[in-house]
Amino acid sequence: MPLLRSTVVMSSLEEPAFVRRISLSLPVMALLTGAGLRTYRAIVLQYGWSDRWLWVGGTFIVGMAFLFLMATLHLGNHPARSWVWRAPLFAFIESVTEIAVSLGLTLAGLERIGSLTATLEDWEGAAARILFVRMIGIPLFALVLAFVSTIVRLALLPRKPVNP
Repeated sequence: MPLLRSTVVMSSLEEPAFVRRISLSLPVMALLTGAGLRTYRAIVLQYGWSDRWLWVGGTFIVGMAFLFLMATLHLGNHPARSWVWRAPLFAFIESVTEIAVSLGLTLAGLERIGSLTATLEDWEGAAARILFVRMIGIPLFALVLAFVSTIVRLALLPRKPVNP
């Protein structure tokens, strides 16, 4: 047995799983989120309209959960310091994608406002509202997420003793 053993070097690195590779990419996650969220909204309004508040509230909560889950899946791959620019950029790309899908649905006559078909005049107001809400909501959510993750990390990770 030799005195100095050679170090073990990995001959091949494992590729991250497909979902992980997607979640690392800000543009891909934001595009999937925007397109998925607007498509979900269109399906709910087209085929599942109900006059019950439980249905309306439930579909709204599912949509917001999807939005924040996708943002969390992306942001969780990066240090919290980079969230300062990642969260607003994610919000911008997501909202622009959602607005573009909404425009396509409006031009195709599939976008709804309540029980009525949306027009281009309706789309302009909805686009401004989407942009405003997402640019405020997602960075605010990222701020709360950073605070909670820091508190949890401090509570769960063992502390190293300070040497005098």
